[in-house]
Amino acid sequence: MEISDLASKVIGDLGDKKRWRQYKTRSKQLPPNYRTAVEAFERYLLYGGAGGGGVALFDDLIDLFEQSAADEIPIREVVGADPVGFIETFARNYQEESWLNRERARLNSAIERAATEGK
Repeated sequence: MEISDLASKVIGDLGDKKRWRQYKTRSKQLPPNYRTAVEAFERYLLYGGAGGGGVALFDDLIDLFEQSAADEIPIREVVGADPVGFIETFARNYQEESWLNRERARLNSAIERAATEGK
């Protein structure tokens, strides 16, 4: 599956697709090293399932990197020594909206129903 196909499934409706395209346009305008970092985080979030929250997460991520680039803050100062820890902590703020959390709730509900049906 292509990353754009995966992104379409993650981001959802038409309004979000417009925001996604805006995010992608903004990311292409970053200086090359910041763009490389944002693209790496995007890939990790989309393929690794660590993200959630749809486009809001990516909007905030691009805001952070645009501001960091404008202020000439080195990437290591932004993300620290552990990029995985950084992005997982960053994404944790959006988990309530995560498809994974919705699926976890759905699974718990289904098991609860199954457990009580047999009584």
